[in-house]
Amino acid sequence: MNDPVFLPHEEIELDLLLEAIWRHYHYDFRGYSRGSLHRRMARAQQRHGFDSLSQLQHRLLRDPALFADLMGFLTIQVSEMFRDPAYFRELREQVVPHLRTYPSLKVWIAGCANGEEFYSLAILFREEGLEDRTIFYCTDISPAALEKAQAGIYDLDRIQQFTENHRQSGGTRSLSDYYTAAYGAAVFDKTLRKRAVFAEHNLASDQVFAEVQLVSSRNVLIYFDRDLQDRALGLFGESLVRGGFLGLGSKETLRFSRHSDGFADFDEGEKIYRRNLVKLQDADHVS
Repeated sequence: MNDPVFLPHEEIELDLLLEAIWRHYHYDFRGYSRGSLHRRMARAQQRHGFDSLSQLQHRLLRDPALFADLMGFLTIQVSEMFRDPAYFRELREQVVPHLRTYPSLKVWIAGCANGEEFYSLAILFREEGLEDRTIFYCTDISPAALEKAQAGIYDLDRIQQFTENHRQSGGTRSLSDYYTAAYGAAVFDKTLRKRAVFAEHNLASDQVFAEVQLVSSRNVLIYFDRDLQDRALGLFGESLVRGGFLGLGSKETLRFSRHSDGFADFDEGEKIYRRNLVKLQDADHVS
């Protein structure tokens, strides 16, 4: 199915809205996929009863509370624990043996959303005996998402799927060992967060902040245009130690990026790549 064609004035209105958000609130969505942005902003426009994006922009510049609500439309926070179980099984069986060789570990979960990816990795690392030597950097552009991630509370009706995913990923214990159920919700053990740092980070405008052995950023790049994908992949490459690992989503790839020469396929099927042991070329550095 082809993406819809938008009228010139709609493109201009979207450009001006994104520029206003960048200049007033310092969040940069200008490199996000245009089709996706149009659809999300159309939903926001309809929800708030605006006739046009220009009206939305006018109100947005004068109402910070509206921007907080708009972040829910601009950012996608849909995930589940151990999503794509084969990816986590590959991490467990093939990547973890390499990670064991490091005396200390740092893991960057870029675009952690509401925390499902973080808790999946924290549980996996606990089961594999790596938790106590690991620091998890959990970053996202959305403050509201980070709050939910830190709380670690999920609707109980989601747990059955989480549990099945965990089993298929090669989990060595019952997922129920890691949460307490009460009042229709599952509250995950706060000790899983003892080695975690939650912080805002924007892949469109921020820089590298740590050297890590693993970057897991899954189903984030699909919402970016090509230039922003390249920028994010450059950040991941700069952050990874030589021989470090990068995990992407099932529909994402390094293949067409200008940074592809800095990585080798580790498991192309599960979209896991390994930072080359040789130094990245100057062209691969983030400007």
